[in-house]
Amino acid sequence: MVLVSTEDLVDVVIIGAGISGIGAAYRIRERNPGTSFVILERRERIGGTWDLFRYPGVRSDSSIFTLCLPYEPWTGRARVADGDEIREYLVDTARKYGIDSHIRFRHHVISADWDSSTDTWTVTADEDGTPRTYRSRFVFFGSGYYNYDDGYTPDFAGVETFAGTLVHPQHWPQDLDYTGKKMVVIGSGATAMSLVPALTERAGQVTLLQRTPTYLISAASRSRFVDVVTKVLPRRLAHPIIRFNMALLEGVLWLLARKTPPVLKWALRQTAVRNLPSGYDVDTHFKPPYQPWDQRLCLIPDADLYGQISAGRVEMVTDRIDHFDATGIALQSGAHLDADIIVTATGLQLQALGGVRISLDGVEIKPTDRFVYKAHMLEDVPNLFWCVGYTNASWTLRADMTARATAKLLAHMADRGVTHAYPHRGDEPLAEKSAWDIQAGYVLRSPHALPRSGTKRPWNVRQNYFADALDYRFDRIEESMVFGRAGERVPLAG
Repeated sequence: MVLVSTEDLVDVVIIGAGISGIGAAYRIRERNPGTSFVILERRERIGGTWDLFRYPGVRSDSSIFTLCLPYEPWTGRARVADGDEIREYLVDTARKYGIDSHIRFRHHVISADWDSSTDTWTVTADEDGTPRTYRSRFVFFGSGYYNYDDGYTPDFAGVETFAGTLVHPQHWPQDLDYTGKKMVVIGSGATAMSLVPALTERAGQVTLLQRTPTYLISAASRSRFVDVVTKVLPRRLAHPIIRFNMALLEGVLWLLARKTPPVLKWALRQTAVRNLPSGYDVDTHFKPPYQPWDQRLCLIPDADLYGQISAGRVEMVTDRIDHFDATGIALQSGAHLDADIIVTATGLQLQALGGVRISLDGVEIKPTDRFVYKAHMLEDVPNLFWCVGYTNASWTLRADMTARATAKLLAHMADRGVTHAYPHRGDEPLAEKSAWDIQAGYVLRSPHALPRSGTKRPWNVRQNYFADALDYRFDRIEESMVFGRAGERVPLAG
């Protein structure tokens, strides 16, 4: 399988040095020893999302025991980890397994073009203004699902008149001094819920302004189960047990939300009532108009947001913005929120394959026009893999499955002596559904920003880890796949 172990000619180009990219490198080399690879990372450090987001309080929004990699145990005992801790974990993991020496930083990938006469990809990147070209047999996209350059900020009327500081969490200024300041955070998602409690440590006043409430789920930051298992078992044995237990809990919670929503809504409301002051208007601020898991549940460890509200350090406001003015925000109710700093925690912008231009034999294709095969390949696109996580569980659960499936296909192709493989669905009509079945704003704003999903396997992008894990265990690797050798033209029609 190995081509030439040089900088610009490798077996696999991996795009992104976050959880997905580091995990792909490990799994590919584990199953295919001797395979050459390079990781092209746009930023200056390892970490991906966990390097990009540097706002106060940034943390995992699912259990760190499922977010970490299955072969590298998390050594802490808290369920949730800070962003810096996660990034350091990835740095240590990459160093431990010798992956860090394969990373090329400050490489912004611009395009990837497939040549069917040689069955190779030509990947073009910009390195500090200098074009760099890499050729490879395979390309693995570990670049996530959103636009790293631009977060989403609505077109607020009068925003240009605001005399204070306007910040989006995706680009948090590291020199921002908010000590004693009046701060308004706009949003109701995971970013806002983790940011607000952290701001109270220095800010003079913090107001959380939301248009619509979200479901909040509180869990103890420390798990007795984790404490017991790590105490009686070696870390290597304890880790898979803890990981499975946490994944199971997340899966049961999601199933409960979908099958018996009134039960979960009652339980979440009771948690709010117990942790907020007597008589607090829970239903105005914490009773969403939709069902649980129509949008992702927000995790608040140890009910920290409720605690800050009870202590008088956070004010909740549920209202709609009329316009900005020089001193803050005028609301449709007629109220006004004074602010020195306004934080727009208003979401992400979806983007497939990091915005990289993809072409086959010089003909550009749109990934968003293609159906997804087994959640990690695109129809009629050879030797290309895309990693995207679950909406209702930890990102890494699917990321690791994708990495193992990629490594498995590479080994299968080497055994058969073929040089390209791509999924093909033929001419049979395929019913379509949304690849992401949640009603989050960033999904609703861009319903066609991601590749397409069918309703039946292997073209169905499911949000069910346990079903996918079972499917992977009994996977038929040649199902709906076309294998061949260089010179056999790949179909361009989707």
